[in-house]
Amino acid sequence: MESFFSLLQKNVLNTQRWDTREELRLAIVVWIETKYNRNRRQRRLGKRTPIEFERINKAAHAA
Repeated sequence: MESFFSLLQKNVLNTQRWDTREELRLAIVVWIETKYNRNRRQRRLGKRTPIEFERINKAAHAA
C-alpha cells in the first residue's frame, strides 16, 4: 500500500496544484485506470499486467 501511495503522490499529487477536489479526484481515477492498473503486474492474473492478461484471454477464446 505504501508503494501505491508513493506512486500516486509522485505521478499525480506532485504534478500540479489542483483547484478543486473534483479535479483532483478525476485525475486520481484517470491515473489509476490508465496507468497504474494497466501497467502493474498482478498476482491473481499470473504475474501479468491486465493488458497482457486480456490479450492472452482474447486469443484463447478466439481459437
